[in-house]
Amino acid sequence: MTSTLPDLVPDAGAAAPGPQRREQTAAALRELRRYGEPGAPAISLPPDAFALPEIYELERERVFGRSWVLVAHADQLAQPGDYVSLTVAGELVLVARHTDGSLYGMSPICRHRMMPVVEAGAGNTTSFTCPYHLWRYGLDGKLVGATFMKGNPAFDPKNCRLPGFAVEQWHGFVFVNLDADAEPLAPHLARISADMTNYLLDEMVQVGSWVEEWGCNWKIAVENAHENYHVMGFHPETLQPSTPGGADPDVRADSSWATVLRVPFTEPVEPMVLPLNEEERQSLYGLFVFPTASLAAFGDQVIWLSFLPLAIDRTEVRGGILMPAALIEGADLDEVRRQSEGYAGMINAEDQRGLEAVQRAVGSRFAGRGHLSPKEPGVRVFYENLAHSLFR
Repeated sequence: MTSTLPDLVPDAGAAAPGPQRREQTAAALRELRRYGEPGAPAISLPPDAFALPEIYELERERVFGRSWVLVAHADQLAQPGDYVSLTVAGELVLVARHTDGSLYGMSPICRHRMMPVVEAGAGNTTSFTCPYHLWRYGLDGKLVGATFMKGNPAFDPKNCRLPGFAVEQWHGFVFVNLDADAEPLAPHLARISADMTNYLLDEMVQVGSWVEEWGCNWKIAVENAHENYHVMGFHPETLQPSTPGGADPDVRADSSWATVLRVPFTEPVEPMVLPLNEEERQSLYGLFVFPTASLAAFGDQVIWLSFLPLAIDRTEVRGGILMPAALIEGADLDEVRRQSEGYAGMINAEDQRGLEAVQRAVGSRFAGRGHLSPKEPGVRVFYENLAHSLFR
């Protein structure tokens, strides 16, 4: 799908931005589109891409309205009735495990008077009951009961259900697409599945998890994840000794959805359980599924992150740490969780402090665009995928 730039500038009628703001938005869109064209500049995004509400609204529609978003690991949805409820770019999302083992993605907004049938969070239930008028829905989103509705002949309970989303589980990672008719994700990740054979993803268990809120635009968080260059500044004691920011990364773009980034270790990491080959022992394997998913595999561990926009300047960071089940057999799981979450929390806190500082500078009249380093090829790929998503 193609559109002219004026068509992409949102128009809210009486509340529409003035001519200067519309031109500012159009100029930012012109720059964003360039990343999808031959000879795209090796330069950072314009500051307006992080600050203009019109750009954010387009992202909500064109990026998050039709992309696969990582929301959970299967261990969080292991039993019938397990569910995860969250927000993706302003849209309420509910994922539940049915009694038949299937996963269902849906909007949790009751079909009666728009009350969410469940609060944000996770849990286990047999059904979802709207707290407003007690309409009840099954784990697949179908209406189970609606109180005092038999007197309305126009109401057909058989045709009433929570709107469905596409949902897909890939090696234990649960993705949701707000477009119920979205093309499958797995074919785009086929080569990556082969790459990660030795990591035994299907045999891994989640030993720790977190949900945090960072005060920055989602793209600031995602572009940071696409490069290791920042490690020397943000993580001088935690990551720099093992994966130095000055190392030369290897980047491979499999499709507009999937990107691979390999970063060499200073010394090989010897796994205790996984049958990793020499290359896998010598480098961190990073996988990115556009727009927000990030996986980092190293040694016997895989860390996943997903950067979900809550507002133009707020991002929810969901993630977890996976280990082979054989590695933690007989271990004190509480202690394993404490240690793994403690280390990941340290890394996250370092990123959060730095990225929130970047967000505070976005609105400055002195903010500008910087030339990208040869150490940041993954960032350019992210920009290309962003342009493809916005302008297709």
